[in-house]
Amino acid sequence: LQWLRNPGPQHEKRTLFGDMVCFLFITPLATISGWLCLRGAVDHLHFSSRLEAVGLIALTVALFTIYLFWTLVSFRYHCRLYNEWRRTNQRVILLISKPANVPSNQQSLLGLQSLKRNSKETIV
Repeated sequence: LQWLRNPGPQHEKRTLFGDMVCFLFITPLATISGWLCLRGAVDHLHFSSRLEAVGLIALTVALFTIYLFWTLVSFRYHCRLYNEWRRTNQRVILLISKPANVPSNQQSLLGLQSLKRNSKETIV
């Protein structure tokens, strides 16, 4: 979620959103189309031409092959973008323990500095 809130390149976020919308529409369509093709192939095997049944089976295989290829390529692309973002957008704060001989007014200043840290930063 931090990647989506980051004011980085908007193109990557639009691509992710577009791919998610396509995935949500294409998955049911591919499933229904594949089921209808296989149903038609079974009917053609029982009642009429075997050649049409083989054609429908080939169409189903091609449909699912293209769908799986698109899904894997899209997923791999977005994983690569996310890993690249994680590698280049690290925010780290190093907390150093307070020495015992620091005056109380400096201790309160150190405490305020640690409270003002950004929520995107990681404490180490």
